[in-house]
Amino acid sequence: MRLARILLILIAALTAYATLYPMEGWRDPGVSPFAYLSASWPRHITRFDWVVNVLGYMPLGFFAVAALQPRVHGILAFAIATTAAMALTLILEALQSYLPARFPSNLDVLCNLLGAAAGAAVAVRFAPRLLVEGPFGRFRQSAFLPGGGVDLGLALMALWVFIQLNPATLLFGAGELRDFLDARDTRGHRPQFFIIIEALTAAANLTAAALLFSSLAAPGAPARAMLAALLGVALLVKTAAFAILMRAEDVLAWLTPGAQIGLAVGAISALGLVSLSRVARLVLAAMLIMAATVLVNLSPPNPYLSASLKVWQQGHFLNFNGLTRIVSALWPFAALGYLMYLAAGRPR
Repeated sequence: MRLARILLILIAALTAYATLYPMEGWRDPGVSPFAYLSASWPRHITRFDWVVNVLGYMPLGFFAVAALQPRVHGILAFAIATTAAMALTLILEALQSYLPARFPSNLDVLCNLLGAAAGAAVAVRFAPRLLVEGPFGRFRQSAFLPGGGVDLGLALMALWVFIQLNPATLLFGAGELRDFLDARDTRGHRPQFFIIIEALTAAANLTAAALLFSSLAAPGAPARAMLAALLGVALLVKTAAFAILMRAEDVLAWLTPGAQIGLAVGAISALGLVSLSRVARLVLAAMLIMAATVLVNLSPPNPYLSASLKVWQQGHFLNFNGLTRIVSALWPFAALGYLMYLAAGRPR
């Protein structure tokens, strides 16, 4: 499957970044980078670590098998997928030897391999029915335009949902580069100023994402219902991120006054503008993404989330939050490039 191949590449790239984050202070360890394979098991082993390592590689194994369909299937697909996953984890763990903040572990390799094998086994049994013959495959064929270019757009929208997992960003905010450029604005602003910036950012990004998503829909597809479902999934992911990473009482801390206004304006605008021509939607989406990227880099610190973020301990989620931050920073630029691709008339 073409979409499975695209998702496999994205998952492998995200896995590599999360494994090596933070990629700072590269140095020669003075020993073989594969010395960890013959070392004793780590002294401090937590259930969280091995569970995350197992679960983290399950999607990789699943989509590795799915990407081989229909040419390769069964035991051979399982063997290829697990071998590829093993090669990836061995290389990434070896590269961790050169990073002072990372520690390669043979236990991590074992857990990663178990996760990949479990995902591959599930895919061998269920992937054809789930992704081709089942509801997902039928929905892909009936609701969206055909072609690899559209599959790439669907993967891009999946990343848009993924970046909602970072609790430190504005609602639907993407493209913030100040942390990477050390250009954080420390001046004080009134809460009213932040409300305006956040509302405009959320409304512009939501409308742009909805217009891009609707441009992938097939003629006659229930575009408004699909947009409502996309919005519901994004808000569910945002809420889940706060439920997992923050305190229970802060599960709806993202729903600030500015976010409420932006959410309402963006939803109404998206549902209304979906009736525009496809070219108009592409152009408007590009303009809104550029405007929202400027706004998110001008926004002051969130005065409504500041108390919650002070007690937020990234801890075990440090690598994951670094991953969501880099994807969030790059998403608008990838979306602009993709919109130009669609505007060139080559979605198929």
